[in-house]
Amino acid sequence: MSEISEIDEGFYSRQLYVLGHEAMHRMGSAKVLIAGMKGLGVEIAKNVVLSGVKHVTVQDEGMTTWSDLSSQFFLKESHLGQNRAACSVQQLAVLNPHVVVEQYTGPLDENLLLQYQVVVLTDSSLEDQKRFGELCHSHGIKFIVADTKGLCGQLFCDFGEKFEVLDRDGEMPASVMIQSISKDNPGVVICTDDQKHGLSDGDNVIFSEVQGMTELNNMAPVGIKVRGPYSFSIGDTSAFSEYERGGVVNEAKQPVLLNFKPLSEALQDHDLLVMNDYGKISRHQTLHLAFQALHSFVKKEKRLPGLWSQSDADYLLTIVRELNEVAQLEELDEVTVQSLSYTAQGDLAPINAFIGGLAAQEVIKACSRKFTPLQQWLYFDALECLPEDQPTECSFAHLISGAIGCELLKNFALMGLGAGDDGHITITDMDSIERSNLNRQFLFRTHDVGKPKSKVAARAACDINPQMRITAHQNRLDADSEGVYNYCFFMGLDGVAAALDNVEARVYLDGRCVQHQKPMLEGGTLGTKGHTLVVVPHLTESYGPAKSSSSNAIPLCTLKNFPHRIEHTLQWARDQFEGLFKQTPENVNFFLRDTAFIKRTLDLGDTEALEILGGVWSSLHDTEAGGQRPKSWEDCVRWARCKWETLFNNEIRQLLHCFPPDEKTTHGLPFWSGSKRCPHPLTFDPSITTHIEYVMAGANLYGQIYGIKGTRDLTSIRGILENVRVPAFTPKSSVKIHVTDKEMEEEKTRECDDVRLEELKGKLASPSLKSSAQMYPIDFEKDDDSNFHMDYIVAASNLRAENYDIPAADRHKSKRIAGRIIPAIATTTAAVAGLMCLELYKLVQGHQKISSYRTAYINLAVQYFVMSQPSRPQQFEVAGKKFSLWDDFLVEGRRSGQQEMTLEDLFQCIREKCNLNVCSLFYGNSVLFNGHKERLKKRVSDVVKEVTKEDIPPHKKMLELIPSFSEDEDCESVPTIRYLYLI
Repeated sequence: MSEISEIDEGFYSRQLYVLGHEAMHRMGSAKVLIAGMKGLGVEIAKNVVLSGVKHVTVQDEGMTTWSDLSSQFFLKESHLGQNRAACSVQQLAVLNPHVVVEQYTGPLDENLLLQYQVVVLTDSSLEDQKRFGELCHSHGIKFIVADTKGLCGQLFCDFGEKFEVLDRDGEMPASVMIQSISKDNPGVVICTDDQKHGLSDGDNVIFSEVQGMTELNNMAPVGIKVRGPYSFSIGDTSAFSEYERGGVVNEAKQPVLLNFKPLSEALQDHDLLVMNDYGKISRHQTLHLAFQALHSFVKKEKRLPGLWSQSDADYLLTIVRELNEVAQLEELDEVTVQSLSYTAQGDLAPINAFIGGLAAQEVIKACSRKFTPLQQWLYFDALECLPEDQPTECSFAHLISGAIGCELLKNFALMGLGAGDDGHITITDMDSIERSNLNRQFLFRTHDVGKPKSKVAARAACDINPQMRITAHQNRLDADSEGVYNYCFFMGLDGVAAALDNVEARVYLDGRCVQHQKPMLEGGTLGTKGHTLVVVPHLTESYGPAKSSSSNAIPLCTLKNFPHRIEHTLQWARDQFEGLFKQTPENVNFFLRDTAFIKRTLDLGDTEALEILGGVWSSLHDTEAGGQRPKSWEDCVRWARCKWETLFNNEIRQLLHCFPPDEKTTHGLPFWSGSKRCPHPLTFDPSITTHIEYVMAGANLYGQIYGIKGTRDLTSIRGILENVRVPAFTPKSSVKIHVTDKEMEEEKTRECDDVRLEELKGKLASPSLKSSAQMYPIDFEKDDDSNFHMDYIVAASNLRAENYDIPAADRHKSKRIAGRIIPAIATTTAAVAGLMCLELYKLVQGHQKISSYRTAYINLAVQYFVMSQPSRPQQFEVAGKKFSLWDDFLVEGRRSGQQEMTLEDLFQCIREKCNLNVCSLFYGNSVLFNGHKERLKKRVSDVVKEVTKEDIPPHKKMLELIPSFSEDEDCESVPTIRYLYLI
């Protein structure tokens, strides 16, 4: 990647949205040495190779042993006795064709280290850490130490003196519109109320487009002090001109210089410990000494402490106590020292995944100078995974994972999940592998592109652990697949692991787990941010219902008439695409094959019906008949040119006719102020790139929905444009433009042009129209650069941005926003999967103390790690009895060969079980009983069929019934009746 343009955007697509082109360009010149190819070392190497540095050398003198196979996913039985680095190098190299990967099987020495910009030590002695740490510090080489022992991990960073961080958090710079600026000392800036400014004290900002107080537009970055979510103060503005209107504030990120101590010096500085679990401060301070003590133990005994050896634990504790005579910790956690000793021989995949993900992220920071490095020590433990009473054998059984990440499945393989005699894993993912997946889903290779993710991932996991039993499905996990994932399926599971990419799917799966009383592991990532959640029946809260996202929705009037951010113009462009090239063709096809289409459309309301039916009629008639159906490629170009004129000239002129630039509100204030940018119409010029690209993309897409072949030949398109006559346009005073969403909604309720609607109904009733050719709706696909989809979005958005003087967005940024791409990077994925699998250890052992479990929130960009105890489920009362979401009334309505119970039998059963009288009963939105005495003698399933007017699906063996009780009719929550009517 010697040039920014050479970055493979198809391969690095999702990671680019985390790091950006400049950071990736800097990484493309970095050489990294990773020493030690056991489980932790290969985890770091895998993540670093995927990230896209220039060169990685993996070093290890050791030979593969049986114990390596439980944590090193690239080693197999056939590698026993062979060098670990040599056995791993080829498989690391195929992860990323843009990275040179080499092996080194000799010992570490100064000459070797001096060839690299970053050095990572794993499985190393304290003497080597000190010696090579001093060397790297004195030569400006970034130095990282990572280590795991059993259920504990250690990470250390030394990036030298005056290490420059160019972007401390990776967040998009804040940008807000100005409502007013006071002429005072200090001057107070008040922002428009459509979004909070998101700034912090000490942040620097720059001003632009300010009218009146124009002195601010030419100033260097200004420090601010926050006064509230919509206001902040700056310096003295009392000598400036009076503020009039407008203006934008943009955060100006400043580089930060950081100083690091060498390892030998940092060992004595406990202030350099970064905490990740504030309930474990003394534990992590103790681990800082305990890891040093382990090195002393190994140096003397030539081995790690024995598993559950009390004598070795006592000896290690003696060494720690000696170290503490110097360190003087206020509280020495001796139990932690013993636990570390008992388990230090363990080499666990989940711990390696977490520490390996963090360590690789530090390598990326060192190479790219993006994000805040670790300063300087981090300790992590998952000692809660130990048995609550005594060491026990654990067996892993059934687990399902929806859209499971490769990292999760790799950990399952190394942990032995589903590898026992009765073990089994079911995975499901409806997607096929795309090239952009290869950068972070390391079980996939280039030759797998286009194949089902679940099948390839299952095969790759079995390559790591041939004993695993996996079934791969390609189903979406939703109500439509309940015939597969039914009551019997869920009751055969021991738990569920979810790595889903949207809230709706998580909520659905969570509900199914609550319904069937199954534990769930849930995790997700967003760039460098990640979270994990463990759901344990009767012990913790569940994931819960979806939170409303309406606060983030863009008001319709903003999209239609008053955009002021590039996100607004991109959403508008996406809406244009969907309306023109998907919804209208779909409506035409519905009309052609469905005789009830017109009636169903009229039920939507007159205003919407007029728009839909007008689009259908226009799409079925050519221009000679007053429609817009093209007969040729030239017609498509003509349509695109006229559409350009309508969107970027005529509609803007109409808006300005209704609201001139000097328009005043009823309060005498400028109409065009605050978040309302005054637009200007554009004049078409085929020599301007965005103008001709809109026509090219629009014409090709318009041709596609009618089956007409187009071209990218701009010379040919310009030639056609010379003969296009654009209809003249005159703004109309009768047109009303809505200023608020409320006005738009009120307009929908008013009577529309009934004459026009009746005319359309008459025209569309013509039998001859039913013989028209079908159209070809287009589904938006952001990742195919040859399909004109993003060409249209980028051109349309930037033209509208030009209308409103909004800074344009390049294709890369436009693709992220319009395509709703979730930024992703392998390091966060690895860390989150590791944390999820640590909770899995606790679940399979049946831990019943809530203090044993952890919920995690991490941000690898800024050293943010919060591990906390999950919340207990909220309780509610019914008739003086306490319940939670996990409590229900399980009723067996019918067993094989027996008569199903009646509604009256069901009520009697509830009365006997919990002394509660059912006064009404609901199934979904249907009322099964509310005083309907005639239904009491009917079977419950018959009542459901009668009320819903539908048969119960054959796979549905459990019905969720919601009661209310005469003892407490007004309670907001009640336990569900889970009615088993087929067993």
